[in-house]
Amino acid sequence: MKSIEINIQDAVYFAEKQYEANQAAAVEAMAKLHEGNGEGADFLGWLNLPSSTSSELLDRINKTAARLREACEYVVCVGIGGSYLGAKAVIAALSDNFADFYAPQPKNPKVLYAGQNIGEEYTAELEKLLAGKKFGIIVISKSGTTTEPAIAFRILKELLEKQAGKEAAKDLIVAVTDEKKGALRTLATQEGYETYIIPDNVGGRFSVLTPVGLLPIACAGFDINKLVAGAAEMENTTLHPGAENPCEIYARMRNALYQDGKKIEILVNYNPKLHYFAEWWKQLYGESEGKDGKGIFPASVDFTTDLHSMGQWIQDGERTIFETVLSVKEPAITRRIPEDAANLDGINYLAGKRIDEVNKMAELGTKIAHVDGGVPNMKIELNKLDEHTLGQLIYFFEKACGISGYMLGVNPFNQPGVEAYKKNMFALLEKPGYEKETEAIKAKLK
Repeated sequence: MKSIEINIQDAVYFAEKQYEANQAAAVEAMAKLHEGNGEGADFLGWLNLPSSTSSELLDRINKTAARLREACEYVVCVGIGGSYLGAKAVIAALSDNFADFYAPQPKNPKVLYAGQNIGEEYTAELEKLLAGKKFGIIVISKSGTTTEPAIAFRILKELLEKQAGKEAAKDLIVAVTDEKKGALRTLATQEGYETYIIPDNVGGRFSVLTPVGLLPIACAGFDINKLVAGAAEMENTTLHPGAENPCEIYARMRNALYQDGKKIEILVNYNPKLHYFAEWWKQLYGESEGKDGKGIFPASVDFTTDLHSMGQWIQDGERTIFETVLSVKEPAITRRIPEDAANLDGINYLAGKRIDEVNKMAELGTKIAHVDGGVPNMKIELNKLDEHTLGQLIYFFEKACGISGYMLGVNPFNQPGVEAYKKNMFALLEKPGYEKETEAIKAKLK
């Protein structure tokens, strides 16, 4: 069952000629993906991942998650970029908006995140929260030497071993890492941690449907079988090019708008649960397309909240933007607006209406205003927020990203620019092996 629909009628108006003209490029880009003959083809493991994920792997992940859920009040997911964003996106989308404010319940631990920053206060305050608590760690790193998660894991491992004892801590740490090599693989083997493999042919930003994302999501209590099944359906839906392929439609439209001078794509949501989904989307598209002096800049807003801050710029600012709206058709809960006898706030005309009805009219009114103001608008409608729908949406954006990147003329599966800050940081910290770089960068700073 198709759980998402794409509508481009309020975008194609702005770049119809470009959209029609780039059909052949989209078909060619899809062929590169499916035939594996484009740049970065060594990292296409995500393409058939949903349909090839075995029930045995899912069963094993669910068993590991059940063990951690039984033993822990908190499970800390240690990773950065694609090693945590996908899991956080799904968990936030499926959770109570105020889940963080409830105490952990038996067999229902809170999933926390570490290693996604180098914040000293963040790390110290996380230690404070976990002091005296039962917690486990899912450490996610292909190499085990990425600075941010390596720092966090070293500190949290020390705390866990101190509180639970070194022997017991072994059963509370799960490593998701390379199959054979790397510092984390070596440590996991030495210590006897349970491990899961990050496939060599799946890059971090495409890894949410591997154990990288599936294990934390299962630990949060959500159905990873349904998530993968939804993705598998979208995989099957998008096997062939044509007017019924939503990935091709989206990739063609955003490239047409880019060719027409629209350099910024704003992902809009009207449901606060999708905030972190937009953060995942920004990494996926920013890291995949931003290279060789090219690429649409991915930004995001939460409406209607940000209409009161960014709304003016979007309505009347530079016309280099377009919007892609994520709209949830049916909320899980019904809440109606009550009538008030005094009506001092003047909103009795809304009495009896669902809050979501007001939200939908804000969405429609905003779209009309922005389109009238020269902002092309695409809409991706989700039937509801559940595992199946999110699985479809994840795969939809992943495949569309591959098509779009090839249409743009870049390798969507590398990230050469990410290494620049690391080299400078290592040189400034005088990391062994970076002596020449340290000397050069210190000369620059004189």
